[in-house]
Amino acid sequence: MPNYTHILFDADETLFSFNAKLGLQTLFTQYDVVFTDEDFEEYNSLNAPLWVQYQNGEIDAKTLQVTRFSRWAEKLDIAPEVLNAGFLAAMAEICQPLPGAKALLDSLKGQCTLAIITNGFAALQQKRLEHTGLVDRFSEVVISELVGKAKPDPSIFAHTLALLGNPDKSKVLMVGDTPASDILGANRFGIDSCWLKHDGKVCPDHIKPTYTVESLKELQAILMG
Repeated sequence: MPNYTHILFDADETLFSFNAKLGLQTLFTQYDVVFTDEDFEEYNSLNAPLWVQYQNGEIDAKTLQVTRFSRWAEKLDIAPEVLNAGFLAAMAEICQPLPGAKALLDSLKGQCTLAIITNGFAALQQKRLEHTGLVDRFSEVVISELVGKAKPDPSIFAHTLALLGNPDKSKVLMVGDTPASDILGANRFGIDSCWLKHDGKVCPDHIKPTYTVESLKELQAILMG
């Protein structure tokens, strides 16, 4: 039986694979464009700083989604909103749960309340949950785009706990792969956290996860041990 009554999960690269390169290749195939490694590097050089700005509350979700496709919109003479919608649809289509995700969620079913807090976008979430067969596992799916605040802002955590009946914070765990949003947000809000560490990633010294694991199987062992 886990020590926690409520477990909050990030979505991308915590429960679900997020292969942006494959999603972009799938999108651009529709426009007879061969999307190369160089194209992906260029996209990332624009997209990555936008995500930092979004997490810092400097831009909103729509600005991020439109701006990251501005160069391709110009090249193809297609509205960036159309490209963004196509990308999110492609990501839902190719999405798979990460190894150990289904087993972890199955083991927690009936043991504690599960929810998702994601900085990902609304157009993707329900489709992805339905596609992966995990739609019934979560009491709440909280999406920063709809709330108007993104992790690590403590208010999105407060909003989520309010939806869940304001459980005791000491019984709540946040699980995520991104220190600067998931773990820092949990630190600021005053709840325990588990960092899912992927190869090559580091956690800044000032961000302190309660637990660090390298797989969801390892997390399952901690929670059910």
